[in-house]
Amino acid sequence: MASVASKAILAAALASAVSLISQSPASAGGEKEKCYGIALKGQNDCKAGAGTTCAGTSTVDYQGNSWKLAPKGTCTTIQTPFGPGSLTPITRPS
Repeated sequence: MASVASKAILAAALASAVSLISQSPASAGGEKEKCYGIALKGQNDCKAGAGTTCAGTSTVDYQGNSWKLAPKGTCTTIQTPFGPGSLTPITRPS
């Protein structure tokens, strides 16, 4: 007969396995891609136009020429008030 501790360990292992199976391959592997126009002001990962240095330099929310890393395959499904994210720089209202 299994002890309570053994049952708890088995339950935790099963829960972990189910969690891993339910993740998409991209998120499980950690693959990312640049997604333009989804970052909030000052929270971009890089490239925020002329005169900026890099990460954290976007000046407005959803700036079209700044990008943030997103799980591979999800960029164009991310919705913002100005439309979806883009795999290339886009024009957004400032």
